[in-house]
Amino acid sequence: MYWLGRHRTLLLTLLLMIGGTVLCAAAAGHYAWRRALATESAQVQRQLELYGQGLQQRIDRFGTLPQVLALDPDLRRALLQVPDAAARQRLNLKLQRANQVTRASTLTLVGHDGVAVAASNWDQPSSNVGEDYSYRPYYRQALATGRGRFYGIGMTTGVPGYFLSQAIEEDGRRMGVVVIKIELSALEQEWLSSPDVVLASDEHDVVFLANRDAWRYRLLRPLGPGERREMLEARQYADRSLQPLRVRTEDVLENGGRMVRLLDPLLAGPMLWQSLALPEEHWNLHLLHDAGAATSAGRSAAIGGGAAWLALGFLVLFVQQRRRLDAHRQRSRRELESVLAQHAEELRTAQDGVLQAAQQADSGLSRSLAHLPQGVVVIDNTQKLVAWNARYLELFKFPAGLIREGRPIEEIFRYNARRGLLGPGPIDEAIERRLNHLRSGRPHMRESEKDDGTVLEIRGNPLPDGGFVTSYADITAYKNTARELRSLADALEHRVAERTRDLDEARREAERANRYKSRFVASAVHDLLQPLNAARMFVSVLRGKLAGDARELSEHVDAALAAQDAILTSLLDISRLESGALQTQVQAFALSPLLETLAREFGIAADSRGLQLRWVDTRAVVVSDEALLRRILQNFLSNALRYTPRGRVLLGCRRVGDQLRIEVHDQGPGIPESLQGEIFEEFRRLDDGVEQERGAGLGLAIVERIGRLLGHGIHLHSTLGRGSVFAVSVPLGDAAAIPAPTQVPAVAADAGDDSPLRHCRVWSIDDDPRVCAATRALLERWGCAVELADGPQAALEIASALNVPQLLLLDVRMGQWHGPDLYDPLCDLWQARPPVILVTAERDDALKAQAAENGWGFLSKPVRPPALRALMTQLLVRHRA
Repeated sequence: MYWLGRHRTLLLTLLLMIGGTVLCAAAAGHYAWRRALATESAQVQRQLELYGQGLQQRIDRFGTLPQVLALDPDLRRALLQVPDAAARQRLNLKLQRANQVTRASTLTLVGHDGVAVAASNWDQPSSNVGEDYSYRPYYRQALATGRGRFYGIGMTTGVPGYFLSQAIEEDGRRMGVVVIKIELSALEQEWLSSPDVVLASDEHDVVFLANRDAWRYRLLRPLGPGERREMLEARQYADRSLQPLRVRTEDVLENGGRMVRLLDPLLAGPMLWQSLALPEEHWNLHLLHDAGAATSAGRSAAIGGGAAWLALGFLVLFVQQRRRLDAHRQRSRRELESVLAQHAEELRTAQDGVLQAAQQADSGLSRSLAHLPQGVVVIDNTQKLVAWNARYLELFKFPAGLIREGRPIEEIFRYNARRGLLGPGPIDEAIERRLNHLRSGRPHMRESEKDDGTVLEIRGNPLPDGGFVTSYADITAYKNTARELRSLADALEHRVAERTRDLDEARREAERANRYKSRFVASAVHDLLQPLNAARMFVSVLRGKLAGDARELSEHVDAALAAQDAILTSLLDISRLESGALQTQVQAFALSPLLETLAREFGIAADSRGLQLRWVDTRAVVVSDEALLRRILQNFLSNALRYTPRGRVLLGCRRVGDQLRIEVHDQGPGIPESLQGEIFEEFRRLDDGVEQERGAGLGLAIVERIGRLLGHGIHLHSTLGRGSVFAVSVPLGDAAAIPAPTQVPAVAADAGDDSPLRHCRVWSIDDDPRVCAATRALLERWGCAVELADGPQAALEIASALNVPQLLLLDVRMGQWHGPDLYDPLCDLWQARPPVILVTAERDDALKAQAAENGWGFLSKPVRPPALRALMTQLLVRHRA
């Protein structure tokens, strides 16, 4: 019964402890979580108000500009009477200057019929002039009420922005509208610094601003049929796909905030969603904040509450146990006192034995101490010698008769002091200091070095009856060994430091050599491309004037120059890959169009060789740089066709985990295993294949470097006599992450005398006379009027408002001149800004991005005449539109 009752009490105690811990943890955790969540919600609301003020201030800064421009007399006259070309140009320039001062996106004057009369971007390919905007809400609102506001994507420029409009009135009649477009992309860039998700939605609850791309153009609620029809008629978001935002609300806070879980786009963990209305714009700002801190606070409070309950329980158990132990301690104390009395008696007996052994020593030499390697001396409580061993006499080399039983230790100290063994200073002070230490009865340990280099370790310990025992150990060998080890360690450390400096210098020298090599290759290829560019243009002109065998011969020359172009381009690509200058644009895209294009291009080459090129379509979406991935697959297919004498080549892909493996199979002779690692080196080629079509051995070297740059695995599997499989592994992506395609205006094809190039005034500026002569001959063959084909200095000398070209071909690297920097001085002399095409041997992605930003054309040397003609036609058509 006692056993059963004891276990029942233990079980009830455990249940009470566990249950109380759970309840306290739950209550404390919930309370702390709600408090922390309320604090975070207030902070998020204040942050959201700051974002709202920043957005409103950006809009208000431009709000009065349309009202001011609506009072301009020049704009009024342009709406009262259709302006001629000169007046329209003055209006364009006025709006352009006003736009430059205010730093808005565009300013546009729209007539009563909804057609743009003038615009600040009149000289850009995406000019608003002549476009019909009568369907836009900001135009209709301004004609109806005098003012309008509308956020949408520009149908002409393709750039989203916020449109503010003001009607221009005359005698109470609204004749037209002046419109300012404010781009808010800079605001999104500012939001990027926030770790939270920041959104702005319109009156239809469509997210149009976000600091993360996956959230832009999301629906916060389903749209009604009327709303969809209204947005479609206004073309508010062009062809953007409006995807619903999937969210589950888990809790609603007192200040209106919500605890939600995001399902699409997926966010891990609960989020705090706070909103702020902007009534003037009919917008709402939203901020999604990670609620992990509040959850952590609740978890910590839960742990603290549970720990507090456990501590209280253990305290109660401790008090009870303490009471039981007190009774047990009383019993144990009595038993311990008896044991101590017994041990004290035994200790006194042992001490008597020690004294007896000391009294029985022969001339003070103790046989019990003789076996010790240390020198030992024992004194009694009157500080007189009791016992010692031979090692003690040996270490200090005492004379005969000095060490005897009963001699005061003070006399021994004085003798050693006269020999200089107690160190510098007054002898009496040194002796008194040692005597005081012996009297104190405190143990000690120290080291002492004698004049002959001997190092002693001295240890002293008191005896129970007040005496003292001191041992002297010779540690000279140990000290010498330690010093030698330290010296060896210092020498090794010095040698390691020297070797490290040598290795660093060698590494820096190798890096300098590699940079020099990359710069040399880039410069050499640039200089080689200049005459090659002129040669291809001359050949193109020559082909147009020859027939028969002579024309066929010129085509062979052009093919040879194209092969040389490919080799130089490959060399330049390798240089850019090694120097890290090649920029990548990694994004999600559908793979099928790329495979289809490659199959179509290389299918023609396969047919000409009597081969079959088959490909397997796919619906996969991958994440890579599309242009560089195309380059890898082009090299794979080119090698496959080159080394397959007969049979077929297969292009397809297979899924391996979260990767997609794109493979090219051929039926060539195969690659020996000993050569499979070497073929990815520069200028390495196999001896098989068609001799006259062998490449320079750079294709697979470029493939290996591109794969390393993009982080894609490059694979090779080959069997002699059966063929090879080259493959690249790329990450799989999500179709929702594919960016919307940009609209590229179509270019009308040339049609004889109606070609835009016919009688077009063209300037060609290049510092190479051969390129200038070749360009002039090619352009004149197309019917262009080449007014200048010369260097930058000649262009600056003759440029004026009387000879403005319709199109400018401009080199980039021209001695001390940089092409884009030359354009602005020429425009000042012309008083106009004609369209320009940069024609350069530079493979600089930043330069290409600058050309795209300014609406310029961009061609790499050596220029293919068909590409140059197509781009010139495209720019002329855009500029005239």
